[in-house]
Amino acid sequence: MADAKVIPFDEDRPRGGAGGSRSARRRTGTGPGAAAGRAEGAAAPVSALPGAQVPGQGRAGAGAPQDAREPHEGAGAVAPGTEEAHESGEAHGSPARAEWDRRIAGGLAFLRRRVTGDYEVDEFGYDEELTDQVLMSLLRPLADKYFRVEVKGIENIPADGGALVVANHSGTLPLDGLMLQVAVHDHHPAERHLRLLAADLVFRLPVVNELARKAGHTLACAEDAQRLLERGEIVGVMPEGFKGLGKPFGDRYKLQRFGRGGFVSTALRAGVPIVPCSIVGAEEIYPMLGNAKTVARLLGFPYFPVTPTFPWLGPLGMVPLPTKWTIQFGEPIPTDGYPPEAAEDPMLMFNLTDQVREQIQHTLYKLLVQRRSVFF
Repeated sequence: MADAKVIPFDEDRPRGGAGGSRSARRRTGTGPGAAAGRAEGAAAPVSALPGAQVPGQGRAGAGAPQDAREPHEGAGAVAPGTEEAHESGEAHGSPARAEWDRRIAGGLAFLRRRVTGDYEVDEFGYDEELTDQVLMSLLRPLADKYFRVEVKGIENIPADGGALVVANHSGTLPLDGLMLQVAVHDHHPAERHLRLLAADLVFRLPVVNELARKAGHTLACAEDAQRLLERGEIVGVMPEGFKGLGKPFGDRYKLQRFGRGGFVSTALRAGVPIVPCSIVGAEEIYPMLGNAKTVARLLGFPYFPVTPTFPWLGPLGMVPLPTKWTIQFGEPIPTDGYPPEAAEDPMLMFNLTDQVREQIQHTLYKLLVQRRSVFF
């Protein structure tokens, strides 16, 4: 049979020199026809894929040279599967590298904005970007790994619009408020931010004052709370105040008085629901066995705690015990059905305040019964 005529497809492509280009050398065919084509200056036909069967030629036909892509036996030979494993490793590593590149780029952009002042704060001093990128990142391991906070009933917080979260307060130091803030942001489907109402002592302390403002906390006054609620924010309040935070260990999980019901009046004026919240686990992080009142008066504090580790162990005594926490949000109590003048009705405020308090206390008892251990 006569030899088939080879019709080149790349006549317009410029030819290389005598040696040819590297790609041309890789695509060079075998056999007499290919040699003749190279002698005449025509482009060589495309070789078959590695491992494919060439028509009229076996994989190891007599006199046929080995494919340049198949290594010779002996020194420098690549074991079967090594190339595939290498490519697989690159494929598995590239998403990780891309994630690290993304984080580094985001961190550099964040630092650039902080240095140049290209960021926003609201009228209360709240810095949402700093809270999300820095403060939440610092508090999240404490909530997830150390206290292992379990969140229940997060669906009772509305997806949009304002709401007032009312919670019990305990623990000697106000870590429960910070853990509550992390719980709302990380577990709510809409990643909502909790704006806590804090005592004036928080805003008199150096450094703490600035961090509290940046994290979205504001002074516990009715005017600020109402403005936040009318803007559609989630506002958190702990009506026990220092009475709950600094109560002795023997009174743990016994709610103190909720004041005169000012938070109920604020919710009624804004027409937002009240969401009761019960926190179990915070009472045991610093078991308060005594109160050094003289030291507290000298420092201007409402109390000076004496615990099994503080002040005996110095700064080490300020490390909280790794208790297991549960935060449960109860059924919301609507307030939008009341007339505007209801906010001035002392009997209604008393009844709603007592209803919220009783719901929180009942949930605390129920969670304590279900708890297997303080630490597990």
